[in-house]
This record gives sequence, structure tokens and C-alpha cells, in this order.
Amino acid sequence: MANAEMKSLNSPDETRNFTNGKVELVNVGGGAVGKFTLQPGWKWSEHVKPIAGTDLCQQVHFGYQVAGTMHVVLADGTEFDMKPGDVGVIPAGHDAWVVGNAAVVTIDWSGAATYAKPS
Repeated sequence: MANAEMKSLNSPDETRNFTNGKVELVNVGGGAVGKFTLQPGWKWSEHVKPIAGTDLCQQVHFGYQVAGTMHVVLADGTEFDMKPGDVGVIPAGHDAWVVGNAAVVTIDWSGAATYAKPS
């Protein structure tokens, strides 16, 4: 059995800031959990693409949407909105942006470890 371990996203191990957003990370249980806060006007292809150096986001995200609405467009043309209460998987190869005037807050269990981290 693994040892008990607890950390708070209120005191992250690391914070990565980028234009109109940030990701706060805690390293726990051998993995990273991230809290994404994306302000109105944020768009991956404008604000994170220059950091990632790829045409589309290549992270796989498995997360829970806490607040706001985020529109996601996959490489194959599939589009959907993630809203508060949604749990979803977003595969590699996507763009996304905040819809409306409310910040998006998402908790991500799989795509945060290297997100917006310069190589």
C-alpha cells in the first residue's frame, strides 16, 4: 500500500504564468496535478503555442471543469464546449479558448506536468 500524501493547490509546488493564464502544479503520488486558470481572451494558439513550439497542443488532458466555458477544437475538426461540472479527456492535437467573460478554472490530472514549460 502506498503512503498517504496530501498537498494543496492553494500552495502549489510550481506556478507557470503565460499571457492571460497560469497553471499551478502540485507533485503528489508520483504525478502532477494542475489547476489551470485561464482569463477571458485566452487562446492556446495565441498564448501558449509560442511556448510549446507546436501547431496544436500536444498534451492529453484529463480534467474537471470548475468554472467558465472553454471551447475545444480537435485536429479532426471535432468541436465542443467544456462547462462547469464536466469531466473530460481532450486528446493531443487541439486548440482551445475561453468563451465569454468568465475565467476558466480546470483541474487536470494528466496534461499539466509539462504544460507551458519551455523545452
